Order: sequence, then structure tokens, then C-alpha cells
Amino acid sequence: MKLFLITILSVFFMSNAFAQLDKTENRLIKYVDEHNEQYLDLLKELININSGTMNFDGVRKVGDRLGKEFEKLGMTVKWVDGSAFNRAGHLVARIEGGKGKKIMLIGHLDTVFEPDSPNQKWEQVDEFTIKGPGIADMKGGDVIILQSLAALHDAGLLKDMNITVVMTGDEELSGKPLSASKATLIETAKWADIALGFENGDGNPATVNVARRSSSGWTLKVTGNASHSSQIFKPEVGAGAIYETSRILYQFYEELSKEEYLTFNPGMIAGGTQVDFSETENRSSAFGKDNVVSKDAIVTGDIRCLTPEQLIRTQETMKRIVAKHLPQTNAEIIFEEGYPPFAPTEGNYQLLNLFSTVSQDLGYGEVNPVNPADAGAADISFTSGYIEMGIDAMGMSGANDHTINETGDIRALPKQSKRAAVLMYRLSKGVKMNRGKE
Repeated sequence: MKLFLITILSVFFMSNAFAQLDKTENRLIKYVDEHNEQYLDLLKELININSGTMNFDGVRKVGDRLGKEFEKLGMTVKWVDGSAFNRAGHLVARIEGGKGKKIMLIGHLDTVFEPDSPNQKWEQVDEFTIKGPGIADMKGGDVIILQSLAALHDAGLLKDMNITVVMTGDEELSGKPLSASKATLIETAKWADIALGFENGDGNPATVNVARRSSSGWTLKVTGNASHSSQIFKPEVGAGAIYETSRILYQFYEELSKEEYLTFNPGMIAGGTQVDFSETENRSSAFGKDNVVSKDAIVTGDIRCLTPEQLIRTQETMKRIVAKHLPQTNAEIIFEEGYPPFAPTEGNYQLLNLFSTVSQDLGYGEVNPVNPADAGAADISFTSGYIEMGIDAMGMSGANDHTINETGDIRALPKQSKRAAVLMYRLSKGVKMNRGKE
């Protein structure tokens, strides 16, 4: 009797949720349910193709396979060659048939698992859990994009929408220069009104990202006067490169470490009489003696910020600290290009509210924002400043990303596809959104 009552209550609540959906939305749901096995098979096929970032043939093969599926939906498909930034390239699929909002969907084809990784194939862990390279990050998200668009196509809606899909081939290890590597993302963002990212985020379908912090690098180069250690601190010798380096790093910590959403990490340091540094490999070697004042030092690190203003302010503070100098030393800091911050705008919160309403209408519960301190940079970052609104982490639920134990929950595939399809349908109708809280 207890089980019977639970079943009846479950049916009641699900029916009540679906009562919020119109006839078209119910058709979208039906399509996903009836075709989910087909898309699971495709996901398995894609996972079994190695597409580590530097395996250009594999990345292109995944792109070609998905491109054929987008063409079946009436979309124009093109491959953006990546030779200008030493990567395989990007897949772009587009359809423009209406006057509604222009929506950009973001995925990526590459994984962190190169051909020499032991993690190469789809492996069933239990009824709902799959272990495999990129199932969560982010081939699962790519298939969610495709399945949601297929549902819209089946309902006769896609041909009247403005959709561009960008699946990059170098999200896990960006090609350089970034101006070339991310040009397709930026160009599409300038076209778009709305961006939807299908990374897996924190692996929890009850959350999405309304913000992501930046990720950029810096290099600190310091010089001093080489001399016998017995002469250190004398006016003509000064403090040496290592003392100057330690002063700078300590002052970075003192002045900036308490600021919310800001992190800056010195990840590599080398100093001594002679320092050799390979920028391409981010590798150093150093030689020095205890009785010799250090002549050179080098430090490389990163900065992560929540807004462009915070990044500029941080860089100015770091430059001011570097410019002071201990006696007879010199230092310079070089800031490198990187992923910009995806700031938490009012528009992003409005889109979150609509997505949360969709989720609740489908019976999946409320969706909340991820703490930006827990969110790394992603391709959606390059839409910042161009779009009206955007959210990320609409992809596959999973765990242990970037490790050989990466897993995905296959129950997320139909769930996320339904939520994405209904969201895009409502956006295409110009659904009014409540004012969000920034």
C-alpha cells in the first residue's frame, strides 16, 4: 500500500509539473524520450574516438561525425581550420530562419586524454554510470546540444530559429595566439543575443554558472648583481635577485590575498647565478652557489578574477609593487593574454530565472547559481561584453573530470536535453523574464 501511495503521489506531482507545459513543449519531451537510446549510442561512438587536443585527426573526426548530424537538421555546417593557432580547428553549425533572439550554443570537441592515456573507451560502471574519456567534459554536453536541437527540428521549430553552434577543438589546451584561437567564439558572440554553454560545471544539474572567473598568466623577471655573498647588502652589490623576488611575492600576498573572488598563484620559480627558462614548456633550470649573490630569478603564475575591472585593478597593484625595487635590483612583470572573466550580469541572472522555471515546469526542481569562486574559465568567457545574457554548465552530470576515472550519469542526457529544448523554445517566443538579482 505504501509503495502504491508513493507511486500515485509521484504521478500526481509530475502531472502537475507537466501541466505548466504547452502542447509543443510536450512534443519536445516526447521526442527526447523516444529517441534517447539513439543519442546514447552516438555518445558512446564519440567517446570511443580519441580526441585529445593534440590529436588533430581525432578532433576532426569527432567534428565530422557531429557535423553530419547537424546537417540532417537543415543546418549549414563548416569547419574552421586551426592551423593559424596550431590546433585542429572548430566546428560551426548555423541556421537562421526567424526574427527572434539569436542564440549561441557552445561545446568543445577535444578532451584532456591524448592517445597515450589509459582512458580510451566507454565502460559501463553500473546501470546509470559510464566511465569514459570526455563523457562529462564534454562530449555528453555536445550530444545534449544535438538532441535538444533535433527535438526542435522534429517539432518544426528549428527552421524558424536563429541558432549558431560553436564546438571548439582546443578548449582543454588553447592554441596560440588566443586572438586566432578564440576568433570564432568572439565573432559568433558579436552576432548572438544569448549564449548557452554546455560544459558540465560542478556536475550538479541543480546548478548553472552565471559567472566564471578569468584565467590569465603572468611572468616576473628579476635581476640583481652577481657578487661574492660576503658583499651582499653593500651599496654597490645590493640585495640580489632572490631577495627582490621574495619581496615582490610577499607584497602580492599582503595586499591582494584577502580580496573576494581574486586568486593569484605563483606556480613556478627559479633563481640563481644562471637561469634557463623555456616559455613553450613552462620549464626552468637554475644554477647557483650559496656563496654567490643571485643574479637572475623568474616566476610564472596565473590570475583569476570575477570582473574586467577587478583584473585591471589587480594588474595595476602588481605593477606598482614590482616597480619599487630593493637596492641594485630590477624587475618587470609581463601579463599574458588569457580567458576573460564571464561577469555575473543582470541579464545572466534573468536567464537563470527562466531556466529554473523551465526546470521546475518539467518537474526537475529549482536551479541555482554556482559560487563563482568554484567556477573555472571556459569558452563562454569569450562572449563576455557582447551578449545580452548567458549561462553555462547545462551539460552532462559527472565526476572526476580530467582524470582517468571521469564518469557521467546517463540519466542526465534526456533530462538536460529536455531542459535545453524547452528553454530555447521559450526564448524563441520572447518569453518575458523576471528581473534577476545581481
